[in-house]
Amino acid sequence: MIRDTSSQDRVMQSAPTRSPRWTWIAILVLIVLAVLSVRSWLSSAGAVNSERLRLGTVSRGDLVRDVLANGQVVAANSPTLYAGYSGTVALKVQAGQKVGRGAVLAEIDSPSLNNEFEREQSSLEQLEVEYNRGKILAEKQKLLARRTADERVLALQAAKREAERSQRAYQRGALSEVDYLRYQDAVQSAEILAAHAETDAKLEARSADFELKTKQQNLERQRLMVADLARRVDELKVRAPADAVVGSLAIVDRTVVAAGAPLLTLVDLSELAVDVSVPESYADDLAPGLMAEMQINGQTYRGEVAAISPEVINNQVLARLRFVDAMPAGLRQNQRVTSRLLFETRQNVLLLPRGPSLDAAGGRFAYRLDGELAERVRIELGATSVNSVEVVSGLQIGDRVVISGADLFADAERVTVTE
Repeated sequence: MIRDTSSQDRVMQSAPTRSPRWTWIAILVLIVLAVLSVRSWLSSAGAVNSERLRLGTVSRGDLVRDVLANGQVVAANSPTLYAGYSGTVALKVQAGQKVGRGAVLAEIDSPSLNNEFEREQSSLEQLEVEYNRGKILAEKQKLLARRTADERVLALQAAKREAERSQRAYQRGALSEVDYLRYQDAVQSAEILAAHAETDAKLEARSADFELKTKQQNLERQRLMVADLARRVDELKVRAPADAVVGSLAIVDRTVVAAGAPLLTLVDLSELAVDVSVPESYADDLAPGLMAEMQINGQTYRGEVAAISPEVINNQVLARLRFVDAMPAGLRQNQRVTSRLLFETRQNVLLLPRGPSLDAAGGRFAYRLDGELAERVRIELGATSVNSVEVVSGLQIGDRVVISGADLFADAERVTVTE
């Protein structure tokens, strides 16, 4: 016969009956949890998928307050050359042509100025001849006056000798007193004439020097006039002030222009700068010397603010940046450049990634994520940078905040975020 399984069976004791009090407690806990879950669901405005949101975590670090600005490369030195005098202009260059410093770019034909220069040059040559002749005449006048003075000295010596002989003859009784006195008077007369001749020689020399100096001053004045006219004639040739490229021509060849008319524009490619447009809200923070970073061909170059426009155009302020280090090679005028202006650095502050949801509420509210519930909390933001914003109050380190997509919440106080 087939043996059954009775030998394998074992008698089990039944579990003791649970107290009804614990059963009611368990039921009450389940009811409370269900009520809280339903209450949380009812208090939220609805559910939003987390894939439609972008979250940021509050951290601590250094905040560099900056702003991005788009700009373009411009020539820091781009002078426009003007006609100094009226006349017919002959252009020597074409637009886009490279020229060296001092190269003749255009030449102005001014017959009146050329005639005046030649006329004054002839007058200068005439005055030089008159000055040289005056020098000869002055020397002759001095020599003549000196000869007369020397002759008077010789006459005085002769009169003195005659007076000495007359004195000896008078003492010996060979000469009358009247003749003796006449010789003495001749000596006195010769002394007077000699003294006047010496004085006259000095006066003649001074007079000759004055006349010669007057001729010399006239000559110098004429030389200055001719030098000024030579400079003006040389300015008829319009020269390049530096190594540059001819940007644009304001006239066509052989055009008659008036004095002060623009002729052409040069572009000095050795001195390039970057003009950037900064939002008007940052105008008070702009100042000459402010540091900046410029992204050019994938590399970062240091710069600084060199000049700021005094006016606001289309809610933008124009600022000019110059390179602090060596200027990068291969730059082209009007090339687009992305710049970053560095205003200040705040160390050891609470940081939150920047997002449109923070800006939408004016920086006063944010949605903090607690588990599956996003709660609207009041916050206070401080300085902002391109990528981050400073958290002054309302959030702590490690808090997860909705920085993008909060417009789906419709300003609700609580929203459920689902996976």
